[in-house]
Amino acid sequence: MNVIAKSALVNFWNGLPNGAPRQAAKAAMTEWYATASKAGWNNFSELKKTFNSADMVSGNKVIFDVGGNKYRIVGLVAFRSKRIYILFVGTHAQYDAIDVNRL
Repeated sequence: MNVIAKSALVNFWNGLPNGAPRQAAKAAMTEWYATASKAGWNNFSELKKTFNSADMVSGNKVIFDVGGNKYRIVGLVAFRSKRIYILFVGTHAQYDAIDVNRL
């Protein structure tokens, strides 16, 4: 899958305090990015085999739990064109404060 755009992940972890919080987020996001980039899912069922905790909401938006559920990534997954458009990156608390349907 072509993940658009990795810079959203980098901007998120760079916005965290130096030290352990930043390193933990960077490691978790880098692992998610590597796994998603190598995937070639054709449908949500195949995606779930890779990311079992992922949930789909309206309009092919997928919520990924990252880093032991410390972080959330919301992506618009276009299975036909093999792309994930990152719509949101944040902590679980930040995710709880948004309306995913409005992304």
